[in-house]
Amino acid sequence: MTTRLRVAIIGTGFMGRMHSHAWRTAPRFFDLSPAPEAVLLVGSDADRTAAAAAEFGIAESSSDWRSAIARDDIDIVDICTPGHTHAEIALAALAAGKHVLCEKPLANDVAEADRMADAAASAAERGVVSMCGFSYRRTPALALAKKLIDDGRLGRIRHVRAQYLQDWLTSPDAPFTWRLDRARAGSGTLGDIGAHSIDTAQWLTGSAITGVSATLRTFVESRPRLNEHVGLGGNADADAPREQVTVDDAVAFTASFADGALGVFEATRMAAGHRNANRIEVNGELGSVAFDFSFMNELQFHDAQLPSDEQGFRRIDVTEPDHPYAGAWWPAGHGLGYEHLFTHQAVDFVRAITDGVAARPGFAEAARVQRVLAAVEASAASDSRHTAVEGAR
Repeated sequence: MTTRLRVAIIGTGFMGRMHSHAWRTAPRFFDLSPAPEAVLLVGSDADRTAAAAAEFGIAESSSDWRSAIARDDIDIVDICTPGHTHAEIALAALAAGKHVLCEKPLANDVAEADRMADAAASAAERGVVSMCGFSYRRTPALALAKKLIDDGRLGRIRHVRAQYLQDWLTSPDAPFTWRLDRARAGSGTLGDIGAHSIDTAQWLTGSAITGVSATLRTFVESRPRLNEHVGLGGNADADAPREQVTVDDAVAFTASFADGALGVFEATRMAAGHRNANRIEVNGELGSVAFDFSFMNELQFHDAQLPSDEQGFRRIDVTEPDHPYAGAWWPAGHGLGYEHLFTHQAVDFVRAITDGVAARPGFAEAARVQRVLAAVEASAASDSRHTAVEGAR
């Protein structure tokens, strides 16, 4: 095996910046051999990509992802582009024998996701590893929640309650970005942040969502043309022409799980005052766990088996050395941040490659999330009629 795993990051925006940080940080805090190194940044504009590469500390840049994949000295292709490009890039990379990390949601529709999952399965037979970047799984507190559930501390699961609330589109004059274009994004709030809640819920419970009843809303139907991109949004001139919004602003749905649990989901990018409130609660016959990313180093746990005079939710500070991932970082009580999730993701991906095991979530698992997204849209289009999730079991 080589002494390095050389990474080509495709995409220069928010996620490209975050992933470059993760690849740089991972081998400095975790024992990884061979160590990953981001050696190439690929974007659509040569000059902007070169400037971003210099800023991110990446030696080379390119505006041609096909030539990047063809290079013999690239081991990992890290896809951080809008959703409509995922399938083409991933399929080419897998065919070339490259390990592939792809941002979520996996694709823009079920057909694309299935092609990617099939290609990933074939590539796995040749030792090629692929994974979809549902990064919240790598939050230490949520990883602890998963352990508690898997250890039976909650017993049979009855309820899942998930919210993902943002507010960066609250103003009707917030500018139009690619995330508001169905052709590029696939869907709006549903796929952008609702997909995280769906993945987290199925992962925590170990049970698939089998049916949904859903409502979608688009509150602002046009937005001013973007002038300057900043963060998720940006700035627009006061007299800028307006672009048509073709995705949802908000989604709410109930869900049935294969194990009989009931789910309630809400996601919006228009909840004023909520910058990034990713919340989930799981209730079982023996207890409950609750998590809010605004307090990402904490997990609320209720043990219903304690005497009644000792019951109630208690806060666990998930920063101890024996908590998931936490031991590689700081002394207990010194919390982690959003960027650490992507470092943990890079670590898990590299270890899957070096250990010769499947990375999770793999493309097949991510395609199951895509099926839930499709069922939500189908239900909303039919007056919230209960809609089965294709292939769920």
